[in-house]
Parts: sequence; structure tokens; C-alpha cells
Amino acid sequence: MTKPIELVIFDCDGVLVDSERIAARVQVTLGAELGWPLTEAEVIARFIGRSSASIREQITERLGPGAAALWWERFEELHREAVDSGLSPVEGLPEALDAITLPTCVASSGSHEKMRHTLGRTGLYERFAGRIHSATEVARGKPAPDLFLYAAQRMGVDPAACVVVEDSLPGVQAARAAGMRAFGYAGGLTPAERLEGPGTLVFHHMRELPALLTR
Repeated sequence: MTKPIELVIFDCDGVLVDSERIAARVQVTLGAELGWPLTEAEVIARFIGRSSASIREQITERLGPGAAALWWERFEELHREAVDSGLSPVEGLPEALDAITLPTCVASSGSHEKMRHTLGRTGLYERFAGRIHSATEVARGKPAPDLFLYAAQRMGVDPAACVVVEDSLPGVQAARAAGMRAFGYAGGLTPAERLEGPGTLVFHHMRELPALLTR
């Protein structure tokens, strides 16, 4: 029998803030500049949902440590500029949060510094302050289950009573590996079919989320 939901764990990029499009655009630009031409689809498949360490490892393997260091420095600079000039919450997200009565937290591949910036820029930081967890705090990033298990432990909730809201393939894989139900948000960059799988409910608009959590 499925346990009642006691905690909703939100990914950050692409679920709370509409930043994945910015990140993908910047990665395509940097790839063209630094010698690894990538399409947006390739960026989504390789990078979206993964930790900074995982992405840097891929770039280092392809271009070497010097180019990888430059890439990451430029990425953080360009990403911050783009966020400052036009980041918004995911459509319907603030209204969904207003309607959700269950406890919530954030568990993201991004660093705490990055989340303070993006969540702060969109007015969402205070909604989750003190309940924000980063892949920098665990040994392995998504698709390993470490981050979600860590978030559940910090929040004092059995993993089987958690629901994870994710928009990437590594994210839903991490939720399944943690023994949690995954709600795959298909309103972003990752196609719905890439999110589908066991223990996963796919939805297309954040306005649907509060009702799904009461099923």
C-alpha cells in the first residue's frame, strides 16, 4: 500500500524557476566558442538535471582541464547576467505553492549560492529558507539517490512518504532510486516521454500539481 504523502521535494531549475532555458542557451553558446559544438537537444541530454561536478567532468574529458575551467567561469558569469536580466518563476508555480498544504523543501543539483540568487531573484527564496538542499552536500549527484535521501533525512520523513517534483531524466531516475514517487513536469525542456517510467506521474502545467498531490 502506498504511504500517504508527507513531504513534497522540489527540484529548483526548471521546476521552481524557469532557468533551464537560460542554462541551455548559455551552454550552446560556450560550446560554439570553446570547441565543443552542441545543439540544445544535446545539452538537454548531457547536462540538464546533473550536478555542476558531473558537467565539469564531461567538459574536462572532452576539452581538457584548462578549457573546462574557462568554460565554467564563463558559464557562471553569463548565467548570472541572464538571470539578472530576465528570470521568472515557472508559469503557475507561485499559485501552486499557495495551494499546497503539505510540507515542502528544495533539493537541487545547483549550489546554495546559485539557488540564493535564482530563488531570491524570483521572490521564492523566503518560501523555502532553511529547507534548501544542494548536491554539493552529498557524495553523488543525480541520477544517484543521495540528494533526495539526504533531503528526506534532514526533513525527518520516510523516503516512501516523499514525492519529488522533477523536470529532468536524471532527476526522475534519482527519485525512483530513492524509493520516492516522481512527478515529472513536462512543461519545460525535457520531453514527456523521457520522464515516463515506473513510479512516475507526468504532468504538463504547474496548476495541476496541487490536485495531483491529493490523489
